[in-house]
Amino acid sequence: MTTITLVQGDITQQSVDAIVNAANSSLLGGGGVDGAIHRRGGPAILEDCRRLRASHYGKGLPTGQAVATTAGALDARWVIHTVGPVHSQSLDRSALLASCYRESLRVADELGARTVAFPAGVYGWPMDDAARIAVETVRSTETAVEEVRFVLFDERAYEAFASQVG
Repeated sequence: MTTITLVQGDITQQSVDAIVNAANSSLLGGGGVDGAIHRRGGPAILEDCRRLRASHYGKGLPTGQAVATTAGALDARWVIHTVGPVHSQSLDRSALLASCYRESLRVADELGARTVAFPAGVYGWPMDDAARIAVETVRSTETAVEEVRFVLFDERAYEAFASQVG
């Protein structure tokens, strides 16, 4: 049984086996969580991402998929990069968002990771709905991961996830 824990803070400060990165499809860094992970983790993460782009992901990582790299200088063994969908009022992209969590856990299992930290929130996604999808997906996904830690950047995000975890 996977334990879900909530932490308000900075995902780049977490001591876990794997940190999940809300990556952009280029895998070459960006803003927000992606930029913070690349800055704190150092150039080794970008080097691994460039190798992935040169081999399997020439067109970038598709939305809803996940892939792992070194964690560089982070207090983790790996970074699992996943590309979340941008929220849309007219299209239901919740299955793609759920896929990010499932695929990240699948990669974590392949690596042998037992503790995984996920960031909260997705581009423009309402926090309550993002929290519901994240928690429901983690709870319903068969995994050997022992602890999933949602690292929440502010009180509003923490409360949204806390209402789902119960």
